[in-house]
Amino acid sequence: MKIISGITKDLGDNFQVRRILPSIEARQVGPFVFVDHMGPVSITTGKELTVRSHPHIGLATITYLYDGVILHRDSLGTEMPIRPFEANWMTAGSGIAHSERSQLDSQYSFMEGIQTWVALPKESEEVNPEFFHLDREQIPIFTGNLWELRLVAGEFLGKRSPVKIYSSLFYADLEAIPGATGEWKIPVDQESALYVARGSVEVHGQKVQVGQMAVFELGEAVSFSSSEGSRAVLLGGVPLPERRYLWWNFVSTSLERIERAKLEWKEELFPSVPGETDRIPLPG
Repeated sequence: MKIISGITKDLGDNFQVRRILPSIEARQVGPFVFVDHMGPVSITTGKELTVRSHPHIGLATITYLYDGVILHRDSLGTEMPIRPFEANWMTAGSGIAHSERSQLDSQYSFMEGIQTWVALPKESEEVNPEFFHLDREQIPIFTGNLWELRLVAGEFLGKRSPVKIYSSLFYADLEAIPGATGEWKIPVDQESALYVARGSVEVHGQKVQVGQMAVFELGEAVSFSSSEGSRAVLLGGVPLPERRYLWWNFVSTSLERIERAKLEWKEELFPSVPGETDRIPLPG
């Protein structure tokens, strides 16, 4: 096991995130190639997070919030607000464009959540794009010694999330109250990691704090304790055999495919997002 720390990235308008994956110490965990921790940031205008229309290929995105509301729009015609402990899963496949905008809501004074990218298997990189939304009641729940685990995607401990996936993986929200302890066996062909978003956990005698991720060896059991309580993300799965290239919002096994996606976005050949009149230009 090793512990890696996120680095701060500014997404614009002083909206900062902690970026955990990819890092020098861990480029990916199973099929997971990207993890951002958004916020917490105070919501006063409702426009703190304004991500204009932008494209993706070759991946699926997961948005999971602890606080606040984000409005998701995409080129499939989806318009879906996501609220805490719900889940948005968007399969980009051959290509999708979407936008994300924070919203004013009297229930929430700040926004915080996790955004993750999952690389699709090589044979599924060009599937038709799809979008799935899970209400909190649709997410399977495990309980243990002072902890609760919500299975957002994939299969874990004999339970399966209803979201459609393309490879063997798991993604879960862990809520631990003070004094919690837990241990989970991981299949021998799977990698796993535990990212701490709030509080702290102890893993193998080491303290893992906010902004840090414990990355376990292939098939290594995940065990933890939490003296102060924690909110964390447990994720992992079978590593994909081919190398993945990441450029901007594109993930692919093929550099040529990424070049084609860059050209398609530059020449406005991606489908448009209904309700959006602005787009993020191609970098560089």
